[in-house]
Amino acid sequence: MLLIQFTGLSGSGKTTIAKLAKENLAKKNIRIELIDGDDYRKTLCKGLGFSYEDRVENLHRLGFVGKLLLKHNVISIISAINPFESVRRELSNSSPLVKTVWINCNLETLIQRDPKGLYKRALLPDNHSEKLFQFTGINDTYETPPNPDLTINTDNESAEESADRLVDFILNLIKPKKF
Repeated sequence: MLLIQFTGLSGSGKTTIAKLAKENLAKKNIRIELIDGDDYRKTLCKGLGFSYEDRVENLHRLGFVGKLLLKHNVISIISAINPFESVRRELSNSSPLVKTVWINCNLETLIQRDPKGLYKRALLPDNHSEKLFQFTGINDTYETPPNPDLTINTDNESAEESADRLVDFILNLIKPKKF
């Protein structure tokens, strides 16, 4: 039916928006699954680290699950940082039913939110024992999507407003076409 791949930095609201959108769509009896990057790192993607190769493999596995659900007419949302444009484009090019949604938030707001304390650790001096390396957007690569199908700016709206925008986007894509 539809596969939505999110992209956005840690703490931007990806999982929150996906969960709210899933609840709203489920109330409309629309079949939807959330493929959460954090959850899948504990199972299907267990053992993968944060090297470029491991991140790409992680996204390939998440995309594989999403494409399986797509074959069974289930809307799926991949909620992951998804930092590399080439990987996002690869998944998008695999089907016209794959859409990219950028969950955008400015760095200042992300540092203030920092729900997991990751930005604080990533911004420590390099010689600090708690320094977090390979943190996307700070000391590791994040490629801003040049042409996302939808951009949601979570520093300018509430999680509910963001989820409502996502739901409207999805409903517009799945509504029957009139001839």
